[in-house]
Amino acid sequence: MCVYSARMSAIIESSGVMAKFQRITRNPEVMDGKSCIHGMRVTIGTILGLLAGGHDEGDIPDADPYLEPGEIRAAVGYAAWRFEELEVAITPA
Repeated sequence: MCVYSARMSAIIESSGVMAKFQRITRNPEVMDGKSCIHGMRVTIGTILGLLAGGHDEGDIPDADPYLEPGEIRAAVGYAAWRFEELEVAITPA
């Protein structure tokens, strides 16, 4: 994991924000520190990719019976929060 990711993980974990997303975890030793559904190796990116690919929220737990609909909603909420926190400068090409 890069130094930036390690620092961001430490800031996020210590800020108490993750308490708001109890179903989401980040562990540098699991899935290269990507945000995952608690206790699983299912990344938030995987869930978002399935939704973006046209799968309904109800289809995803059919593919992984351990996932619950609340976890799908938590993944979307977490991704929305992360997107709002990230600022990227856009420069014209």
